[in-house]
Amino acid sequence: MANTAVADPESGLTRAQLAKRYGLRVAGERPPLGEYARRLWAYRHFMTAYSRAKVASSFSNTQLGQLWQVLTPLTNAAVYYLIFGVILSQDRNVPNFIAYLCTGVFIFMFTQSAVSNGTSAITSNLGLIRALQFPRAALPITVTLIQLQQLLMSLVVLAAIVLFTGEPLTLRWLLIVPMMLLQTIFNVGLTMVMARVGSKVTDLKQIMPFVMRTWLYASGVLYPVALFRDHLPNWAATLLECNPPLVYIELARYALLDSHQEHVLGSPTRLWLLAAGWAVLMGLGGFVYFWRGEKEYGRG
Repeated sequence: MANTAVADPESGLTRAQLAKRYGLRVAGERPPLGEYARRLWAYRHFMTAYSRAKVASSFSNTQLGQLWQVLTPLTNAAVYYLIFGVILSQDRNVPNFIAYLCTGVFIFMFTQSAVSNGTSAITSNLGLIRALQFPRAALPITVTLIQLQQLLMSLVVLAAIVLFTGEPLTLRWLLIVPMMLLQTIFNVGLTMVMARVGSKVTDLKQIMPFVMRTWLYASGVLYPVALFRDHLPNWAATLLECNPPLVYIELARYALLDSHQEHVLGSPTRLWLLAAGWAVLMGLGGFVYFWRGEKEYGRG
């Protein structure tokens, strides 16, 4: 009603008409989706610089510094190898189990870290949100870029492990690039979803470790993927085989491990279609979902 009242008796214009005449808009108004995407692209340099600064500062108080980006997944892989490779003897069922396991751990941790940190992308940056006007989607994207930089360092170590365990260097290794691109798009969309949910449900960060641990066991990281068909009904096995992290892990193993070619989950074409489908679905869906809540972030 207030917008329909005459605000300027001399011109007879309402507040809405005056705002339109002088190009004024409501503070914090959510822009159209296309304009929002253009604004976000304009902040690409800010996102890359901010992510690099966060990576540099995250290990600044440790003696080994950024070496922990490599040591963390290596330590996890060593623990899982001790349990699943030595104690449970899963290495007997998988050729080159060390490279198989390390590939799964490194690729899964990319998604795990992005999602876990994405839940607090808004709540941990309230000061920045309230002080500056910028597309809030820059924050979950920055979270994913941070994890991507850590993955790139880890892949150097992974390549050394793969070669050291006897795998040949082939042209198929180049497929790791499009696989990482699709996984990054998927992670960005999922991180945006978790950032919006996490901004409202503050306890979500406490629940995520249990969710991610369950997702780890359902993604064929630690044992042969063929066990799904051996121990589950067909519908459940099929559902798990469409699991996004499992799809990206299998593509990484297909690219890097020559010994895994006969054990790839389904055909490579099917895996690529699933990987692209998940990237488009989650990338676009997560972006739209986050954009719809743009006015909510930093309030209250």
